[in-house]
Amino acid sequence: MGEIEGTYRVLQTPGSRLGVQKNTGVSTLEPGQNLSTAMASSPAKTHERDLQIKIKMLDNTVEVLDIESKCYGQALLTEVYKHLNLMESDYFGIEFQNIQPYWIWLEPMKPVIKQVRRPKTTMLRLAVKFFPPDPGQLQEEYTRYLFALQIKRDLAEERLTCSDNTAALLVSHLLQSEIGDFDDSEDREHLKTNQYLPNQERIQGKILEFHRRHVGQTPAESDFQVLEVARKLEMYGIRFHLASDREGTKINLAVSHMGVLVFQGNTKINTFNWSKVRKLSFKRKRFLIKLHPEVRGPYQDTLEFLLGSRDECKNFWKICVEYHTFFRLFDQPKPKAKAVFFTRGSSFRYSGRTQKQLVDYIKDSGMKKTPYERRHSRARVSAHASNADVPKQSVPFTEGLRTPGSPASASTPFHSVHSATTPPPVLPIFAETSPSSAEPHAPFARIPEKNPAMPAEEAVRKPMPQPGSAMLQSFQGISSFTLKSPLSLNPAFPVNLNSAGQGSSPLLSPVLSDAGGARIEDEDEMKRKRYPADKAYFIAKEILATERTYLKDLEVITVWFRSAVIKENAMPEGLMTLLFSNIDPIYEFHRGFLKEIEQRLSLWEGRSSAQVKGDYQRIGDVMLRNMRTLKEFTSYLQKHDEVLTELEKATKRLKKLEMVYKEFELQKVCYLPLNTFLLKPIQRLMHYKLILGRLCKHYTTEHRDYADCRNALKEVTEMTSQLQHSLIRLENFQKLTELQHDLIGIDNLTAPGREFIREGCLYKLTKKGLQQRMIFLYAAGAVEESENEWAVPHCFTIYSAQKTIVVAASTRLEMGKWMEDLNVAIEMAKKSTEKSEMLLENSVCNRSNRSSDEVSLEQESEDDTHSSRSSLDRQSHHRANTTMHVCWYRNTSVSMSDHSVAVENQLSGYLLRKFKNSNGWQKLWVVFTNFCLFFYKTHQDDFPLASLPLLGYVVSSPVEADGIQKDYVFKLQFKSHVYFFRAESKYTFERWMEVIKRATNSPARSNLLLPKDEKGSHTD
Repeated sequence: MGEIEGTYRVLQTPGSRLGVQKNTGVSTLEPGQNLSTAMASSPAKTHERDLQIKIKMLDNTVEVLDIESKCYGQALLTEVYKHLNLMESDYFGIEFQNIQPYWIWLEPMKPVIKQVRRPKTTMLRLAVKFFPPDPGQLQEEYTRYLFALQIKRDLAEERLTCSDNTAALLVSHLLQSEIGDFDDSEDREHLKTNQYLPNQERIQGKILEFHRRHVGQTPAESDFQVLEVARKLEMYGIRFHLASDREGTKINLAVSHMGVLVFQGNTKINTFNWSKVRKLSFKRKRFLIKLHPEVRGPYQDTLEFLLGSRDECKNFWKICVEYHTFFRLFDQPKPKAKAVFFTRGSSFRYSGRTQKQLVDYIKDSGMKKTPYERRHSRARVSAHASNADVPKQSVPFTEGLRTPGSPASASTPFHSVHSATTPPPVLPIFAETSPSSAEPHAPFARIPEKNPAMPAEEAVRKPMPQPGSAMLQSFQGISSFTLKSPLSLNPAFPVNLNSAGQGSSPLLSPVLSDAGGARIEDEDEMKRKRYPADKAYFIAKEILATERTYLKDLEVITVWFRSAVIKENAMPEGLMTLLFSNIDPIYEFHRGFLKEIEQRLSLWEGRSSAQVKGDYQRIGDVMLRNMRTLKEFTSYLQKHDEVLTELEKATKRLKKLEMVYKEFELQKVCYLPLNTFLLKPIQRLMHYKLILGRLCKHYTTEHRDYADCRNALKEVTEMTSQLQHSLIRLENFQKLTELQHDLIGIDNLTAPGREFIREGCLYKLTKKGLQQRMIFLYAAGAVEESENEWAVPHCFTIYSAQKTIVVAASTRLEMGKWMEDLNVAIEMAKKSTEKSEMLLENSVCNRSNRSSDEVSLEQESEDDTHSSRSSLDRQSHHRANTTMHVCWYRNTSVSMSDHSVAVENQLSGYLLRKFKNSNGWQKLWVVFTNFCLFFYKTHQDDFPLASLPLLGYVVSSPVEADGIQKDYVFKLQFKSHVYFFRAESKYTFERWMEVIKRATNSPARSNLLLPKDEKGSHTD
């Protein structure tokens, strides 16, 4: 046995998805063998079935399966999946316990008797093994039903911990799925005989209240709502593995689609995304995570956790390997040849299909979806429809989840055992013949049930048929029936999985690139969900989307930066207290606020009677209640000026803190200058004010939500009035400190009374001719300007006490902007009582006067691994989307007033993106801030995968020549670079057009600066 008993190199695995032939694990298969040939080559088996295995299904029925004593795990899994006629079987597995309470997944590649110690007496159970982050990725309604049953089981076993309100909401949807529309007496009777929660009696009133609102909701829609609510919970799909860290602190380890998670109690304290992990391994009881040097940040190179035993450690390691393969790879890894003489520890590989393979199989199979009945449902609903709109269809279930095509459906009588709390309805059993039913062996038999059956007349109660479909999820959950790949809906996967130094662009990976296939092909095939028609709904969705982004921005300080300074012990205790005592309470408040908005939107989108929905089709009451609470945090916000100042002083004084500060800004999670995030809380108030004003304009004064929105607007206006001057000072101070960090040889930019005015690119007249320079106008002083006659167009002269320079702008419009701001600076100097200075600082680079060819810029904006090495690029930031970079490459400029406009025009949400020469649409979470679009896979990602600075881009609607036959599409273009983005609704489309125009073009101000004869050519 080697030093490390089991290893798994995460960075090797992306080879298969990037088209590189790289093996990822060690298998016991011989070269050229696959799973089926290995099974076929196993010792000859007789048809005697001398071992009975009991399996508890997700509906709590117990099946008895006769298998051969040497049967492999794969054979048992195949029999179960055939019995259930389960197409998306790879999401599921069979688990068992050899030692309480330690659950182990059945391995397909090993004989059952070598895994289960007492197979005759052990109760195995079917369970969900892989939890996708979005229920829209589950393409079969039957699969979603089984997932809902898993959520039901997790609630009963207290695995899915949540608040009482959320638990009651989940149970109410389960009730709607099982017994139909609300009936007070029947609901109470059902809850007496069915235990969904340990504390069910205490919250029974809330359960009934929620159930009353689901009138007309079909069982399939209820299942989807269960998954929609559950997926937003922190404990969704989480299975704890008890461990301790190096200091002996008790923790819980878990694995998800994102990576390896660390919990303390039920609180997640860390996430190691797959992109951060280079290798997973274990040695005896120690589980080891090796991180990439460039992304490990405050963490050690190798993290070590101690589990209870070697078997527990190895089991968790295997689960991690399986999760990474299933969610991250395009194809399952090829087996390696067995070592002839020596082995290096444990060998293991995932033997099933990856999520992409599974989705492609379901999509390409064209198999007709068969009818089935729900085990506990008392109402039969319509069979599978061919409509691809997932939530609309609902399906009858045969008892015990059987279908006419099931091998056992025509050949063997079935008897059920139910849990004592789940009396089954008496339902007809389908007994149709099919080719598969002629198999000679019918391995399943059911143990006779002990509980009396429900009267037949009770089993036929049906919900009232309701036309149409509920809005079952937000835009991020587009029906995956239409997807070429599941990756378009995958969660927070960082894209860069290649080895360090390969330097491939994130947008060239299969996840984001046009060639990756993660796109929606045709809107005609995509039956878009019907959203509530009220414009207020989309305004509320904007609040939700931007709140998610805002909370992630706060986490940059409260989670990531805190971890960095604590790790290096770099910040004085006094400053630590000042910083985090003023931002932590705000962060905790917004966590609760976000959950409240999510719950309200979930209820708003749900399907229920018009009277009940009226209570929740509004957002003003939520905003008013939370704006009043937020008002109590004004004192914290007023201290942010002091926090920013003290932090800047400390970084100048303490070299260790300065080093940690600069290194942290190199991390991808810090996608903006660090001190920018400290301004977010006050800037967020400005956004609340704008969006509440939009709601008030939308509503009539008689609307029930108008009064709450108006009062909430008054509350937030009062706060912004108190903090407006503080925000202006903070934005100026932040910009000056950012420049001071980025520029070489410039000190004391943050001196009192100094104000930033404009930065940008001009051409300076020198002895060698016009040379491109970066100019920073950041104070008032004794200056003059004139527009002398020069041979060069757009040229003007600046006179100061120190020097006189001649500069030229790239356009007449740019010249007008500079001249206007210079006039402002002159007026400020005249009014100033003390002499200040005006610094016109050449950038310290020696760039030639080259054209801003956008090929170079796009490489920098979308691939930060290809950065230039000029002195302008030798700043500490890894980003190529700072205004300094963008102004240089796009030959433009940005003023302080432009920054203020950009603050008011920030937006987040899901968009579909298409390149100029591609056919497919890619679904991305997009954040617009600081003149730049940042692209994420989902809103749960910790850092952006790529960015696109928009200064210089023109936003417009597509023309006929573009060939875009879709609604709500806007076009972004700079020279030959063209992007198309597609929004979910007219309101969302108009908002994206509005914020991008205002933040990047400043159209009104531009018109003022242009001569009358030029205005027509610069209209939007």
